[in-house]
Amino acid sequence: MARSLVDLLTTHASQQPERTAYRYLVTGDCDGEIQDISYGRLARRSRAVAAWLQERGLAGSRALLLYPPGLEFICGYLGCLSAGVVAVPGVPPQGRSQNHRALTRMKRLIADADAKVILGGREVLAALAAQAEHLPELDGVTCVATEDIPDEAADSWREPDLTADSVAFLQYTSGSTSAPRGVMVTHGNLLDNERAITERMGHTPDALAEYDHELFVSWLPVYHDMGLIGPVLNTVHLGATATLFSPLHFLQRPARWLTALSRYRPHTSGGPNFAYELCLKHATPELLDGLDLGRWKVAFNGAEPVRAATLRRFTETFAPAGFRPETLYPCYGLAEATLIVTGGSVDTPPALAAAPGAGPHVDAADAAAVGSGRPIPGTTVVIADPERREELPEGEVGEIWVSGAGVAKGYWRNALATRETFRATLKDRPDRFLRTGDLGFLREGELFVTGRLKDLMVIDGRNHYPQDLELSAEMSHGALRPGCTAAFSVDGGVEGEQPVIVAETAPDAAADSERITEVIRSAIGEAHGLAVRDVVLVHPGTIPKTSSGKIQRHASRAAYLADALAVVGAPAAR
Repeated sequence: MARSLVDLLTTHASQQPERTAYRYLVTGDCDGEIQDISYGRLARRSRAVAAWLQERGLAGSRALLLYPPGLEFICGYLGCLSAGVVAVPGVPPQGRSQNHRALTRMKRLIADADAKVILGGREVLAALAAQAEHLPELDGVTCVATEDIPDEAADSWREPDLTADSVAFLQYTSGSTSAPRGVMVTHGNLLDNERAITERMGHTPDALAEYDHELFVSWLPVYHDMGLIGPVLNTVHLGATATLFSPLHFLQRPARWLTALSRYRPHTSGGPNFAYELCLKHATPELLDGLDLGRWKVAFNGAEPVRAATLRRFTETFAPAGFRPETLYPCYGLAEATLIVTGGSVDTPPALAAAPGAGPHVDAADAAAVGSGRPIPGTTVVIADPERREELPEGEVGEIWVSGAGVAKGYWRNALATRETFRATLKDRPDRFLRTGDLGFLREGELFVTGRLKDLMVIDGRNHYPQDLELSAEMSHGALRPGCTAAFSVDGGVEGEQPVIVAETAPDAAADSERITEVIRSAIGEAHGLAVRDVVLVHPGTIPKTSSGKIQRHASRAAYLADALAVVGAPAAR
């Protein structure tokens, strides 16, 4: 039995060296430039990278991966695994608007992971070299463009001594937090989760044969768990073929995703709920006339709240192109559990249920909670009251707790956070559970996710910490009172979760409220890439706080929704 993905890559390279592992649409268009790599070539390039790392005694250390979209990331990532080096996927600095955020995050990852080497693309590393005098974090860190490593290096590759408990990579949680947390995903975690994805999504030998091994089409970022562990690694796990292209090309023209699905006709593809909404916004009669989505078997939807209205509208809109309602595949997972935790049954439409306490006004067709399937094999999901440490009965909303082989070892070099998140116990049960911070309920064994226990906001598939938005807002204008801003998200319907900023101002700031509101919106957009739904300026001393002075975001949100805030300036239209 394979001990790691390295073993499986070796097997595929031996048995089917000419089969295409990945093809990359350079421009995002099916008729544009296409790069591809076979299993034989993939294994050799990965071994060349691995040998380079081994020759420098880096086995067991961490390597930060900074690649633009493309195939070279996969060679670098598998090269790390093939060397026994812990991979740390990172977001490469790209574009003026994202450069500062990406550089800040990169600095934090280098420090937290204690990275000894950066593997990346030539242009990315050249850009870093040009700023080296402003990046003291790079001192002592070796940088190499892996495409410059010669093929011949692979001849000196030595098979690493890996066990199921060996850490394969650190998946850093999303968002611009000052305290990044690297989830320690082991080789055992990876294999277990890949087997679960294979089983739940119907990636059987018969299905692969039926689809001529065309398994995935994906635009998802490969430095996030959904894009990496799903399309990229499940492909190499099975020796199949995936078609990839850049997230930017998808965002620029969402129809590219649908066109690629129509051209390559894969078994599986998907993304967060917002991706389906983008496709709906750009659906035209001309696009529909040229699409054939009848072969699309699994359209997974996860990483943010799955909305019943989106599922209904997507099915209705693309039915003329052959899309079927049973193709929709809501699922639930998180980086701390490697990726997938629950998933449905192939060829079964999603289940809907009114969330407990939603009331009779809920329209089951559009506002219902969407079922995310049942726990994967070997995984237990319970709904818990975290304060009383008690399991709640079916149908009652509580925190989602998870145990199983896919649950990671913990957070890298963060024993306290590991203990708080990965070592939860219920009364009268010895099992240890992962606290997800998400809220949900079980109905007949199926999980329905209803919200988040913590203040973390998930917007357009990315995590955002409220304290980061609050700081950006407070620093944007001198009339805002430090430590007196609340950031939270509200349900924007088909637009998904949207951020709201409530801020206390100086007593004499009312006359300038419109200008202050504009400045806050601009600051949040520039620093976080977010469009704020509403900015509300309130009188001093009116934002809810705890006795120790901490902002009560949930209370602020409740007051906002109830129109109970002590408003200074007129709020933007809701």
